[in-house]
Amino acid sequence: MKESLMDVICCPLDKADLELDVDERDDEDILEGTLTCTECGEVYPIEDGIPNLLPPDMREEEEAAA
Repeated sequence: MKESLMDVICCPLDKADLELDVDERDDEDILEGTLTCTECGEVYPIEDGIPNLLPPDMREEEEAAA
């Protein structure tokens, strides 16, 4: 994902800002890391450059189906 995306995305649960923590970067693209809500503290993973902003219960259902 591009770091500029941080200007437009927010926590899907409470619409608060997200804090970015980068684990792996390739030039301007963030490949691995996390997005953490500044209000509720929910953590959303970034895997293969794709932020997973599904609410926690939906994320668990998706992982179980995979």
